[in-house]
Amino acid sequence: MSSAAIRQGAGGAGAPGGAGALGGAGARGGAITPGGAARDAAWRPSRGRLGMACLIFSESAFFCAFIVAYLFYAGRDRSGPTPWQVLELPPVIVNSVALLSSSVTIVFALAALRRGSVNLFRGWMLATILLGAYFLYGTGAEWAGLLRDHQLTIATNLFGTTFYSLVGFHAFHVTVGLLLLSLTLVLSLLGHVHPQRDHGRIDLLSWYWHFVDVVWIFVFTTVYVVGRQPPGGGS
Repeated sequence: MSSAAIRQGAGGAGAPGGAGALGGAGARGGAITPGGAARDAAWRPSRGRLGMACLIFSESAFFCAFIVAYLFYAGRDRSGPTPWQVLELPPVIVNSVALLSSSVTIVFALAALRRGSVNLFRGWMLATILLGAYFLYGTGAEWAGLLRDHQLTIATNLFGTTFYSLVGFHAFHVTVGLLLLSLTLVLSLLGHVHPQRDHGRIDLLSWYWHFVDVVWIFVFTTVYVVGRQPPGGGS
């Protein structure tokens, strides 16, 4: 048998089990189907949502620390003023209603933007900002009364320290949220907010605002309900 025949036989025998088999294995093992890619994309969270979720989680941990500290030191002051002596519920309830209502108005704002009604979006966004600003004004008025009428400062006693730290930390978050909402409204008035492009971004901002509102429920319960009760439950 000639050397050419030997080479031809070796090549023919190697083709089915060699390159062909390798090609088939590569096609079966390495191919990515369109359906698999779609499933991967569906399960992959957006970076914006993941980042906002991480921010909310970390800030929740800080608020938990402040709330635990407030409850731990509640009623341990040896000198006044004390929460049950100086904290008044009626104005704080009004402030709370205003802040919690702003969670409703921002939902309406997003719904309007989703429908493409930019003018209605601006109106609801303005209402959200005004409600949040009223809450901050009420908080400032409460602090001014405590300083003026009761000489309660952050250094007066344990109550002053924990009260201004917890409520002030929340007021700081409300301020940040109001600045972002105001910036969004200004950009909308300048024509830089487009429903299709920016709806997802403003939705993330609403997450933060809802977080601020939900946190206030815990702060209000801690400071003005639980912490306001005198030792022994007396009036």
